[in-house]
Amino acid sequence: MLSSSGRRIGFGSMQLTGPGHWAAPDDPEQAMQVLRDAVDAGVTHIDTADAYGPFTAEKYIRKALHPYPDGLVIATKGGLTRQGPDRWAPCGRPEYLRQCVEMSLRRLQVERIDLYYLHRIDPAVPLEDQLGVLRDMQAEGKIRHIGLSKVDLSQVRKASELVDVAAVQNKYNVTDRTSEEVLRHCEVADISFVPYAPLASGRLAEPHGVLHELATRYSATPAQLALAWLLHRSPVATPIPGTSCSARLHENLAAQQINLTREDMTVIELAATKAHSLQESRGQKSGGGEDEPQALL
Repeated sequence: MLSSSGRRIGFGSMQLTGPGHWAAPDDPEQAMQVLRDAVDAGVTHIDTADAYGPFTAEKYIRKALHPYPDGLVIATKGGLTRQGPDRWAPCGRPEYLRQCVEMSLRRLQVERIDLYYLHRIDPAVPLEDQLGVLRDMQAEGKIRHIGLSKVDLSQVRKASELVDVAAVQNKYNVTDRTSEEVLRHCEVADISFVPYAPLASGRLAEPHGVLHELATRYSATPAQLALAWLLHRSPVATPIPGTSCSARLHENLAAQQINLTREDMTVIELAATKAHSLQESRGQKSGGGEDEPQALL
């Protein structure tokens, strides 16, 4: 549902907010221009959330793009509360989630949300209650498709017993394939897999790194190679790189034109596996740690 005519790269709107993903950016007009440029460039999938700002990104999307062009899918999320810059906490109480949906409908100025994600599963509330209210609102015509964000395989399977899961948004990139089994499940179940933080590539993008060397051969950037790798990795992958710069937006979209060879895919994946193993080893030595704030998409 998230790709059209080969246009699989969407646009993530989290960067259209202030520091710590809090309040407005320094240049709101530029933020809205990036949204217009994205649609003009053929983007058919824009991802947002009520927690971005909070409420800021949704407001910009309406101001910049309403009335929305035919074929544009706007996905938003609810279930994360904000306490300040880089501070997030889940709240999955059914009455709160219903309020989230109603307010997103109003901010986006739509009668039905194309794709609505449960932004986080709240461990303090039964999953049946959280998804139940979204299922009810889907039956009321206020949500078209239901998605999940930052979930493991067991949660996807349990959720699929309660609702028709249309999309899963998890962190996934060339050096972080923790969600590999979720991706493979999505392929089998015909669920869109939406990688967030898709450009993260660590040392692979540094001089003499695999992505840097291949990028030179393809007359591309390491970021473009990271996106191209994702598109070749799975047919259900629909990455949503975010930016507040129109030039970077067009650079990201150009990755769709890169056709990696099977040999290059193998080289990238071998290097990525080695980097991921090293990353896991360092994480274990340091006692692990929670997700960085910017990963809380």
